Amino acid sequence: MLELTLRGEYIELDKLLKAMGLVESGGRARMLITAGEVKVDGQVELRKTAKIRAGQTVTFGTDSVRVIQGPGGG
Repeated sequence: MLELTLRGEYIELDKLLKAMGLVESGGRARMLITAGEVKVDGQVELRKTAKIRAGQTVTFGTDSVRVIQGPGGG
């Protein structure tokens, strides 16, 4: 499982996928989210800019990303 440390209160779902290198572009991330291929905490998430906060897990294919809070965040 991968980990992403938040610098703020949240990260938008499409930006998380790109930041973690799971997709090559933001456009590809948005397309995959719209197609229902991304899950947040085990549930399909169709909102491209869903706010992902510390404690949540995003799954795409065989990759999972656990979001943790960094210093100075939310």
